[in-house]
Amino acid sequence: MSAGLGGGYGVLAPHDVVVGAVAGSKVDAIRDAGERLVRSGAVDASYVDAMLERERSISTYMGNHLAIPHGTDEAKGAIRRSALSLVRYDEPVDWDGNPVRVVVGIAGVGDEHLAILSKIALVFADTDQVQRVLDAPSAAALYEILEQVNEA
Repeated sequence: MSAGLGGGYGVLAPHDVVVGAVAGSKVDAIRDAGERLVRSGAVDASYVDAMLERERSISTYMGNHLAIPHGTDEAKGAIRRSALSLVRYDEPVDWDGNPVRVVVGIAGVGDEHLAILSKIALVFADTDQVQRVLDAPSAAALYEILEQVNEA
């Protein structure tokens, strides 16, 4: 495992990866991803509202069952450290008519979120990798697939 931020891990820690979650709407899914970032100490609670505000201005749906909600530029002050939360849903969440199974909440200090977004996008650009993410039998297995986002 990579050492670094977030209690000895990189931006993604094993305890921030969840499988089998349930969300009634994309708003619920964004709140869930954001509240996980709050609980990990990466952001202040106000960041969750900024994630919802960002979603109202532009969709964070990325394709291939992935959405990456994150806060507005004005919410940068609510970020204490760069971090991710990753929630996989058994049933797709309706994201403006698109099916989303994986929601990655992102908090990036400065421009660090750009590198994080790039790494996540690389994983989800590969349909074989996407299927591995969707089929991972546990949160630990899913973490192992996505641990590369922690690499510099």
